[in-house]
Amino acid sequence: MPEPDDERRVDFLDDLDVLPDTTSDEGALGWGDDVSDDSTDRLIAERPPHWD
Repeated sequence: MPEPDDERRVDFLDDLDVLPDTTSDEGALGWGDDVSDDSTDRLIAERPPHWD
């Protein structure tokens, strides 16, 4: 006879990735941008003056 569910042993897999940290539409490709385009220099140049 099987044991009740509250006494059943459950093994959790820590390496199981249920949801990704970021989805594909959050990146440059999802926004229709060129993936090879790095906008770091542009963003640094457009910093507000009060950040300095």
